[in-house]
Amino acid sequence: MKAIIVQSPGGAEQLKLGKTEEPIPKKNELLVKVEAMALNRADILQRQGKYPPPKGASKTLGLEISGTVSGAGHGVTKHKIGDKVFGLVPGGGYAEFCVINGSMANKIPGNLSFEQAAAIPEVFLTAYQSLISIAKLKKGERVLIHAGASGVGTAAIQIAKEIGAEVFVTASKEKHKICFELGADEAIDYKSENFYEKVSNLTNNNGVDVIIDFISAPYFKDNIKSLAVDGRLIILASLGGGKIDDFDLRQILTKRLSIIGSTLRARSLEYQINLNKEFINFAYEKFESGKLRPVIDKIFNWKEVAIAHQYMEANKNAGKIVLKIG
Repeated sequence: MKAIIVQSPGGAEQLKLGKTEEPIPKKNELLVKVEAMALNRADILQRQGKYPPPKGASKTLGLEISGTVSGAGHGVTKHKIGDKVFGLVPGGGYAEFCVINGSMANKIPGNLSFEQAAAIPEVFLTAYQSLISIAKLKKGERVLIHAGASGVGTAAIQIAKEIGAEVFVTASKEKHKICFELGADEAIDYKSENFYEKVSNLTNNNGVDVIIDFISAPYFKDNIKSLAVDGRLIILASLGGGKIDDFDLRQILTKRLSIIGSTLRARSLEYQINLNKEFINFAYEKFESGKLRPVIDKIFNWKEVAIAHQYMEANKNAGKIVLKIG
């Protein structure tokens, strides 16, 4: 079958359309004829040789797919041949065919295209896990979402608003519009404004209850200052680096803060299945009604995968970047 191949670890130029073996569905797995797949920062790191796939997972890039069920292993009862599905996979998404655990595959709502469905799994599950499963965000609380126009950011804004929270985001000025359209109450231009000072002014020095962060070290001190008493900082990535100098830990004690790091890909299959079930129960009807929507910045033909990766690396996207097979 055709698949996107990484010729050797490195830049986007290492990606090419090639061939690999078609996967065979095992017990409880579906074989999906892929129609679309979405990009993630993890794909870039894996392409560079910095983020190996979990043990037993396909070495082919790709974590979220949509397509049509074309085969099934023993024990699958949730779906049948011909069903249109989308879901999160541990790898193998950049290919004509991909296997997915039957309990991780979800029926595509009738109002969504393959491209829209492919833009849901990773970012919405990550946002749901961060805000609801981990941070326990409640109605009336305040949340600061860094990288508000990113894939996870756009999903997190919508979920937080559905909960009834007040939402602040950081994003470059040109990306504020999409954040407001999704429900953000305030947007901070991280290029020209200090988010701690802005949050302090907006909250009368009380701070926010939850922060969702991808930057890590450069934002850590101001994140701590921006949190309210009993605040929760959820760190999902360290795009800005992971080492902090000259920090007074007593700030964490006096505010009774919780600092939690989280990933999703490395979680057990059982954990991911339970999370997916909870998320679908929360979100499925909201996708059907349009209360929640996947946000797509640009769709590329998968033959243009190198250009798509460069586009993401240049931080040009507001929302998801999707590849379609064609």
